[in-house]
Amino acid sequence: MIQTLISDIYRVVGSNEGWFTGNIAEDFSRELNLKLVERAKPRSEVSSLRLSKMGEYCPCQLWHSVRTPELAERPQPHALIKFTYRDILETLVIALAKAAGHEVTGEQDAVYVDGITGHRDCVIDGCIVDVKSANSRSFQKFKAHQLSEDPFLNGYLYQLDGYLVGSADDPLVRVKDRAYDLAIDKILGHMYLYEHRPIVTGK
Repeated sequence: MIQTLISDIYRVVGSNEGWFTGNIAEDFSRELNLKLVERAKPRSEVSSLRLSKMGEYCPCQLWHSVRTPELAERPQPHALIKFTYRDILETLVIALAKAAGHEVTGEQDAVYVDGITGHRDCVIDGCIVDVKSANSRSFQKFKAHQLSEDPFLNGYLYQLDGYLVGSADDPLVRVKDRAYDLAIDKILGHMYLYEHRPIVTGK
């Protein structure tokens, strides 16, 4: 049951059970390897619209990211290191979910909505889950359910909407009316499971 995910992770990490088993370590290494190899690929001058860009608060920025990506400044080295650290931390969170005994499937599966591609992080206990690392200030917005009030964080909700629509016929996704952001405070290590239920309007 996904509602106990955080408490189960805390219980396993706080125990003396030795949660980082060979199987968990193997899964963690494989998924992290895929992410780091992808991260280190040469930057392409060809870009496309992706579900991760849904809710972009600057339409001009979104247009240029797709139409003229070659004009963008390359991120500074320290920023690239920060992105790599994020990949490591978010992969660790998924490993912790497995160690806590929860069903984890569909890692990085492709999702398609009207020709737009995305890759959801995983499906936990039949629910779509996207893992988000955040600084302490942003993490508090997850806990206070204030994502919709932040132009940047609000995009996470649109992203979840896209994954739900694209996973409507996916048998791995047994829960169709909600999705979750699994947030971790990258400074203090606290975790929070943010439930998102899209607003459905009739015709």
